[in-house]
Amino acid sequence: MGNRMGRALRRGTALGLVLAAAWGVSLTADLRGVNSRLAALGEEPALAAALMEAQLGELPGREKGLTGWGRLLLRSSPLLAAGEEPVLDLRAGQEETEPPEPPDELDSGGEDEELPDLEPAQNGERIVEMTGQGKEGSLYLRDGGVYVYNRTGQELDSSLLGEGSVDVPLGEGPQILIVHTHGSEAYSMSDGDVYEESDPYRTTDCTHNIVRVGEEMATVFRAYGFQVIHDTTLCDYPAYNGAYDRSKAVVEQWLEQYPTIKVVLDVHRDALVGSDGEIYKMVSTEAGQKVAQVMMVLGTDTKAAHPRWKDNMAFALVLQRNLVRGYASLVRPTVLRTSRYNQQLCPGSILVEVGGHGNTLSEAIAGGRLWADNAARTLLEMKG
Repeated sequence: MGNRMGRALRRGTALGLVLAAAWGVSLTADLRGVNSRLAALGEEPALAAALMEAQLGELPGREKGLTGWGRLLLRSSPLLAAGEEPVLDLRAGQEETEPPEPPDELDSGGEDEELPDLEPAQNGERIVEMTGQGKEGSLYLRDGGVYVYNRTGQELDSSLLGEGSVDVPLGEGPQILIVHTHGSEAYSMSDGDVYEESDPYRTTDCTHNIVRVGEEMATVFRAYGFQVIHDTTLCDYPAYNGAYDRSKAVVEQWLEQYPTIKVVLDVHRDALVGSDGEIYKMVSTEAGQKVAQVMMVLGTDTKAAHPRWKDNMAFALVLQRNLVRGYASLVRPTVLRTSRYNQQLCPGSILVEVGGHGNTLSEAIAGGRLWADNAARTLLEMKG
């Protein structure tokens, strides 16, 4: 809304300048031959294009430059026209130094929210590539190269990042459990990976949704010798609401059956939509390949009892520190939220967001595998 109002204000100002210039010319100019000049101006294609752009914005297929009334004003006199190139150079410099920022809402939100209202994919969907990074600010906690984004609404400082202890003793038997609270979450079909949607950007076909990414991650962990249980239950289908209650029952069942499980990963994909409807895809370039960025989300005790949430955080930060050493931009800042995300069930629990709905499945698989590879090596070091 703010962008549209700004554009309208600029157009109105430009129109006022045109009228003022015309009034000034009328006071000093010889008006003989005005009719012939207007007739000649009306035959110029540039006039029609400028008038259309003043109403509709920049026309497709035109080179980047001044539009609408700006072009009319500059070309109304040789003196003003001479200044067009400097104006264009100034605008180009501004565009280079003011890149768009992704929205603040970068994760799946609370435990009991409704199905996200994502617009159905269109052939002309606007996908914007971004790389999420930490920055200095009151909501960001920092420990060296590790950033934590505080979305709890509580006053926290960076000393918090040294609290908690890692309690992930890995022994014999199944050690890692991968689940999917929102298992039907899927990715953009912009690369030709076509699937049948159950809802926009969602499918029950587990070869095309987040379950496929989870299986790729499980394969990586197994290659390092870990015993992994990958539960493929779609806890968000056919009903989205209550998905966390259903995934909680899944986790509790496996923990009861195999007390040796010490790491629980709830693997999701994010959803990022800008104020003008643009779809953000979070990417990192690793070894010349674009891969989806990965983000860890941690629950706290803000809303309900969660006595060991700082232990969950300590474990996630160990993984994050090792990741930023090997892959500087693979991981987005870890996020602290008010909900628990079932992480109270195990001190080695993490919600892992692999890419967003603007990413492709292949990017998500690549990013998920890199994250799992680094996490597996970190777990081996911890195991000794």
